[in-house]
Amino acid sequence: MRPFTLKQLRYFVVAGELSSVTQAARKLHVSQPSISAAIQQIEEITGLQLFVRHHAQGLSLTPSGKQLLIRARQLLRDAEGLEKYALSLGEEIGGELRLVAFPTFAPVFLPQLLRRYADRHPGVSLYCDEMNQVDVVRGLSQGDYELAFTYDLQVPEEIDFTPLYRFPPYAVVAADHPLSLRDSIGLAELVAYPMVLLDWPLSREYFLSIFTRHGLSPSVAHRAKSMDMLRGLVANGFGFSLFNTPLTALESLDGGRLTALPLEDEAQPLSMGIACLRGLRLSPAAEAMHRLAQDSEARGDVFERLGTSTGLAANP
Repeated sequence: MRPFTLKQLRYFVVAGELSSVTQAARKLHVSQPSISAAIQQIEEITGLQLFVRHHAQGLSLTPSGKQLLIRARQLLRDAEGLEKYALSLGEEIGGELRLVAFPTFAPVFLPQLLRRYADRHPGVSLYCDEMNQVDVVRGLSQGDYELAFTYDLQVPEEIDFTPLYRFPPYAVVAADHPLSLRDSIGLAELVAYPMVLLDWPLSREYFLSIFTRHGLSPSVAHRAKSMDMLRGLVANGFGFSLFNTPLTALESLDGGRLTALPLEDEAQPLSMGIACLRGLRLSPAAEAMHRLAQDSEARGDVFERLGTSTGLAANP
């Protein structure tokens, strides 16, 4: 039996994404029987049932179908990248590169890296999203992104993680806070004051765990859904917070002033690095980014410079 084709894989992927043969046919401008025949051909060759058919309600992917969809998406992207690479006769890496990054350090680190990458590989179309850790891992696992810049925070076994920097946590208070003149601070002293917590999945658990490991429980007075709001609440005296990415500026957006205080207690640092789905062959565009991110000279060591200026150095 002849193998299935990239066209059939594309039909399968679109049908899976839209949960409908009818909508897939409309999107691809082909007949519904063409979509159905492609899916049937793949199922016959693989011996897998890829969809559960619901009468008058479309399709839903089986567990096997979901796994194949992830790989098929990547294969189609590889094929597109290979085509563009071949057209350039090997002189230039082309195609599309989809990235996702954790929002706390993405604005500090990523723009410069993307600029250097774009200068070296102008034929690559770059797309970058920002998400919390749970969504970053989900995006990699589902094949929505080839690479992620994120933390080593509950990274599952199916994700390969290459560390780039190591960030120790530290306290941040308003410039006029009673603790602001200290050179460092202990966790037991911090819990006497209200806390402003970054309320993202896994991030909140990580920052609270720093206290619980020492038998302490902070009083969370406010929860922020963005770093800008977090900085603003702290700068305006609503409480202290814990950060781990070096501060880019000691001001909030409304002009309030911040002070960073190293912690005197032992606290688990987090590593920031580049991640990808284990066993997945990266496209030439993704391989080039993976190499560039590990080149400290090429990426500019922005966190090292920030650490030197704030006294809160990130360790490579």
